[in-house]
Order: sequence, then C-alpha cells, then structure tokens
Amino acid sequence: MGYMRYTKDDFDREFPYDASCLEVVFQNRYGDLKACPKCGVENPKFYRITFRKAYACKDCGHQLYPLAGTIFNKTTTPLRKWFYAIYLFSVSKNGVAAKELVRHVGVSYPTAHRMEKQIRLLMQDDTNKLRKNKRPKQADETFIGGRRKQNQVKDNKTAVLGVLEQGGRIKTRVADRALASTAMPFLRDSIETGSILHTDESQIYSTAKNYYDHYKVRHISENWVEHGVHTNGIEGFWSQLKRSVDGTYHAVSPYYLSSYVDEFAFRYNYRKQLIFPLLVERAAKPF
Repeated sequence: MGYMRYTKDDFDREFPYDASCLEVVFQNRYGDLKACPKCGVENPKFYRITFRKAYACKDCGHQLYPLAGTIFNKTTTPLRKWFYAIYLFSVSKNGVAAKELVRHVGVSYPTAHRMEKQIRLLMQDDTNKLRKNKRPKQADETFIGGRRKQNQVKDNKTAVLGVLEQGGRIKTRVADRALASTAMPFLRDSIETGSILHTDESQIYSTAKNYYDHYKVRHISENWVEHGVHTNGIEGFWSQLKRSVDGTYHAVSPYYLSSYVDEFAFRYNYRKQLIFPLLVERAAKPF
C-alpha cells in the first residue's frame, strides 16, 4: 500500500457502528472457513445473532463467537471505541498515553490503561531473523528510565539491545544488563550467521567476529562514519524512542518497557504500510 493514508474520515466511513466492527473481526477470523465445525457443510453461511456478539450457522445453528480469545474477549466497552483506539495507535508517531485515550475515546482511565496494554500485544515482534544479504546490520544498545546519578549515568536504567538492517527492519530486546552474555545471544537470535555487522567499539560485541563479517566505528575518537561503517540508523531509532517515551509516557516501569519498545519497533518495521488494517487483522486472531 506504499505511503497511502488512512484518515479519520476513512475510519468513520468504514466503521460507523459496533456491528461493522464485529463483522470485520468475524471475516478476518472465519472468512476462510471451508466447512461448519459442527455439521460439516461446505462453504457455510453464518448470520448475525441479534443482540449478541455471535454468528450462527444457517444449516445447523452452530454458534461462533469471533471475539473469544482476542484482545476484545469479554469486553463491555463498545467495539467501535476499541477500533478507534487502535486507529489512534496506528496514526501516532509518538505513542498514545492512557489519558489521551480517555479524552479522545471517551472511556475511564482504568479502561484506557487496559486498552492500551491490549493493543500493544498486537505489536509484538513475530518476524524472522534478519537475512544474510548485502545490507549491513547495525547493532547498538541504549538505556532507558531510572534516575541519573552523578558519575553513574546508567545506574537504575534498563538496557535495550537492538539491531537494524539498513533500509529494512529492526529487532529489539530488553535486557537486565548490556553485556556480551546478553548481547551475543540476542544477535544470534536476530541475524543470520555471516551477515555484515556494524557496531561501535563496545566490548560486548568482541566475539561477533566469530559469527559475522564485523566492522567497528570508533565513537570514542568522535568518528561517526568510517569507510561507510556507521550505526547512525539505529541511533536515530533510539533517539525517536526516547523522545516519545519522555514526551508521551514520561516514565515507563522496567516490567512494561518491553511492550513499549515493541510498539515503536512495530511502527518502524511497518512504516511503509497502512498500520491500521494490519492491527485490525491481528486483533481478530486469538492469543
């Protein structure tokens, strides 16, 4: 879909009622159903049960509940409000705070807090390793949260590891500490062996040469690009992540940090697509 836009007018036109939202969930979850699970009739026809979030088989009456097991399971919040919250997440660059959902969606703060946690589940990384190709992979680490202490900048902060393919995807992982014992397993899980790898001179990547075509740029000498070797792409991602966390969420506990990092990595990875339809499709799948 390239860089097409999905506007608020598009949303209002496509999802005017709860029923239209439920129908989309049903079609995404059961639209390819070849036979009724109970009577076995091929190409079954299902009709909406009035006043219930369920559909019934035209031949045997077997009922399907499209919201069961999804992020909408047992919700009492109108589906259209859920969809609008998903839409806000899809068009935001800096994230959506719970209080913003309260203002725009019209729900209570506890409901908004639950909604945003559930929506972030849709943004978990489920992609494969970054493939070995001609595009260099940039690995780096950053530190988020905590309180800055004199001469102890990284104390009380949570480490986040990342690797970004130039012009491609990013993969991230929240870790207890940024050490070789955490960085190297992350890289092995994220990048195919033999890939071109760019890092700074940090010792946590000292054994990367055993698995990758490893090149370093010496930041300590204030060199940011050396013979085409740099980590500018992933450092730009860290900058955007930190600005968004500080500006939108202000503070994130280490326990939930992974879901916030996943949120911004998801936006980066699908930056050339319309995110809203993708999130709606994922929302129809059980967890």
